[in-house]
Amino acid sequence: MSAETRLKVVLCWHMHQPSYLDLAGGRYQLPWTYLHAIKDYVDMAALLEENPRARAVVNFAPILLDQIEDYARRVAAHLQEGAPVGDPVLAALTADEFPVGAEQRAALIRACLRANEERLIKRFAPYGRLAELAAMVLQEEGAGDARYLSDAYLADLVTWYHLAWLGETVRRGDGRVQALLEKGQAYTPEDRRTLMTIIGELLGGVVGRYRALAQDGRVELSVTPYAHPILPLLLDFHSAREVLCDIALPGCAAYPGGEARARWHIEQGLAGFRRHFGFDPQGCWPAEGGVSERLLSLLGEYGFQWTASGESVLRNSLAHCELQQQHPLEDRLHRPYRIGDREGPVCFFRDDGLSDLIGFTYASWHADDAVNNLVHHLENIADCCAGDPHRVVAIIMDGENAWETYPENGYHFLTALYARLAEHPRLQLTTFAECLAGGMECRRLSRLTAGSWVYGTFSTWIGDPDKNRGWDLLCAAKEAFDGVQAQGRLDAAAMARAERQLAVCEGSDWFWWFGDYNPAETVSDFERLYRLHLANLYRFLELPVPDEIGRVISTGGGSPEMGGVMRHGQAGA
Repeated sequence: MSAETRLKVVLCWHMHQPSYLDLAGGRYQLPWTYLHAIKDYVDMAALLEENPRARAVVNFAPILLDQIEDYARRVAAHLQEGAPVGDPVLAALTADEFPVGAEQRAALIRACLRANEERLIKRFAPYGRLAELAAMVLQEEGAGDARYLSDAYLADLVTWYHLAWLGETVRRGDGRVQALLEKGQAYTPEDRRTLMTIIGELLGGVVGRYRALAQDGRVELSVTPYAHPILPLLLDFHSAREVLCDIALPGCAAYPGGEARARWHIEQGLAGFRRHFGFDPQGCWPAEGGVSERLLSLLGEYGFQWTASGESVLRNSLAHCELQQQHPLEDRLHRPYRIGDREGPVCFFRDDGLSDLIGFTYASWHADDAVNNLVHHLENIADCCAGDPHRVVAIIMDGENAWETYPENGYHFLTALYARLAEHPRLQLTTFAECLAGGMECRRLSRLTAGSWVYGTFSTWIGDPDKNRGWDLLCAAKEAFDGVQAQGRLDAAAMARAERQLAVCEGSDWFWWFGDYNPAETVSDFERLYRLHLANLYRFLELPVPDEIGRVISTGGGSPEMGGVMRHGQAGA
């Protein structure tokens, strides 16, 4: 079968973390950026490198790239000059002394146990024994008898925590790591420094590996606007009512200066991407696949050739479109679309069923069975699309969190998946840009219904009382920012610092977690950090921090899964 008639398949892996950096204090509050870097971002690059025929789209949020770069710089300075790392968990790896107080020791122990119990802790017998000892010593609340756990225990625990979080390709390919794994216990300061050196090498090299893959034409790199905001909501809160007409909205009628802020995130996202990779991206995966007609117009102004969203957004849009009557359902999916009569970016839509099989189902299957099942689904789609060169199946998902529940961080599944798809006679691994360059025809949607990949709505980020309170706090902070900017009483450098902090506050992740259906521990982490970011914004503006920011927004208390949607912080971010 010729390449022109094979069914096009795009694997799009989205990489992002919000900013965990306290810009006022200079310390990272949570470790998830560097941990995912040394595990998932490294593994995903290595598995593409190992199969030259594989193709994928890899999407980055620039706020993540900036954090990886900052971590790499900090670790290098620490190893060369003894400079502080600025992350308490990572710093513990090479600490000369461990905390003395029971509370501080207990906090470090708990931090080093925040990992998937089955896949990361119990996989390694020495780590599992350390975790069992901690469970006996620590009480559910408080420090328990942590003071009785020795410094040697803490040294081994912090070492195993970082060994377990390393990528599978690192464990298989680095002799230094293998020697540390074989040793198993009684890790010396020299051992721990060796591990820190490995972590520094991984952090310093991972972005360049994706750049090289892009230069070789093996991946397409795309971008999310700078700090991962839900841009349709910045542009218009009422876009949430295009599907849920009765959804409650924040007290503020609109986000102040929303279009200017949307443009800022797009412009800074492009600038950051260009700085890290050296070229302009053709595509944009907007945060959470959140789209609206107004956003597509903006993306078109900035030259983006494609964007993407969830299948439910397509279904909601088709319900208002003449295509609903003109074509059967199976003919409407797996196609690119243009919206209205504009020549803006082409919109691809995620196959929710296939993407969610990878995200939530296949982790418990044998890798070969999972790949066979996915390929069988794709073959069925190919049968329905036989002879049509303008069909594409878009599998779009988080490129970091799902693998924590897979054996060996998804190594076997992803290796088999790339191999099977690359050699399949009826399927063609490709990228969104290649689809367009190859002349793939687009259908027209008379309108696009605003929504995201989650349920086709924005209800994950707005509508709940806690989420709306989070927005109201942000709106008030933005009005304070605008007032100080209008007065001109801060110099350019100070205003730029405040604006960077404002961008962090506008990220999507804080609102995701607000609500009582999310796990309390993770909600507490993100809720506390959101209020810290807001407080820092007021401090950078040289304004008093409102009392309201000192009050807890949301306590959570639900299941780690929300309607089948996974997120940061179940065992890690």
